[in-house]
Amino acid sequence: MSTGTRGTGTTYREAMREALREALRSDERVFLMGEDVGRYGGCFGVSLGLLEEFGPDRVRDTPLSESAFVGAGIGAALAGMRPVVEIMTVNFSLLALDQILNNAATLLHMSGGQLPVPLVIRMTTGAGRQLAAQHSHSLESFYAHIPGIRVLAPATLEDARHVLAPALADPDPVVIFEHGSLYNSAGELGPAAGPVGLDRAAIRRPGTDVSLITYGGSLPKALAAADELAADGIDAEVVDLRTLRPLDGTTLAVSVGRTHRAVVVDEAWRTGSIAAEVSARIAEESFYELDAPVERVCSAEVPIPYARQLEEAALPQTADIVAAAHRAVD
Repeated sequence: MSTGTRGTGTTYREAMREALREALRSDERVFLMGEDVGRYGGCFGVSLGLLEEFGPDRVRDTPLSESAFVGAGIGAALAGMRPVVEIMTVNFSLLALDQILNNAATLLHMSGGQLPVPLVIRMTTGAGRQLAAQHSHSLESFYAHIPGIRVLAPATLEDARHVLAPALADPDPVVIFEHGSLYNSAGELGPAAGPVGLDRAAIRRPGTDVSLITYGGSLPKALAAADELAADGIDAEVVDLRTLRPLDGTTLAVSVGRTHRAVVVDEAWRTGSIAAEVSARIAEESFYELDAPVERVCSAEVPIPYARQLEEAALPQTADIVAAAHRAVD
């Protein structure tokens, strides 16, 4: 409920749904398709009610074949439509990796600029919900490795609500990673919130002593760590990458230049991760600004366990971020 200049209470899930609703209303070329997005309302409830509002031509349930419906989305984009393809969870996207890597990402280049693919692919990512090894992946780095696509990881209500419109306007394919732990997060959506830029990281909390650099589902943990560090007299800056490809190196350099220390938090495995790329960028571009080695806080290099205690032990936690920041500062 909105009152005066206050924001509107909502959840991450509802913000994503309203973004889809706005896109479907404003452009008849936009349609949503994927497994269970229609009658069931989406595996995570994001598209609940959209079938009844827009009908089966605009909200399309698909067979259980990621390669087929991602390929259909590429074809529709080539034909002038603006498809939004939902893949249930990131692990299932591997079944469509050939379509994404060898077609969506390359057609504009291989056609000499004649065949843009304005396709948006949404998928749920991340662990922390006891879905065991096959459904707890954080594979954002797989896609951030690929030239020709843009990779987004909205972590706030504002980004969840307003990232879809510029993604649909992008002539290149855009992959949006929605961390499963964020869907129930609630808060107020500011009345001044509007379309967000797709090229810039965001400083979610300014600070002077250490930069906590993260994205997606790890942002709430980094903010909680910053609160704990403040109680210890450490002023932590929290940087939300938001866009994983292309990375915003300028914001990283400015932040590290201000704090002279960096902790990179990434729920993915340490080897070959976004954290590895960010650490390399800092070493290449801000080495002489550093007063301590870059710290990385990542998941244990094991398949994510099902048992809650083991899963929590395998994932980066607030206490791990606080400890890493102390190592950098002390």
